[in-house]
Amino acid sequence: MCNRHDPLWTIQEVATFLGIPVQTIYDWRCKGEGPPALKIGRLLRYKETDVFAWLDQQTAA
Repeated sequence: MCNRHDPLWTIQEVATFLGIPVQTIYDWRCKGEGPPALKIGRLLRYKETDVFAWLDQQTAA
């Protein structure tokens, strides 16, 4: 569902939130893993709700 007020996070913000290095997120992206990202021009952005949903999936297993 699209939430027009859903904040977009930078890759650095996602890495800080998850407590992991930025390079890990880049590695996940190359492997098709990690939270889904939006490519806006040359930049990667992550919807806050997508990050939380992805994290919930990881912790539910």
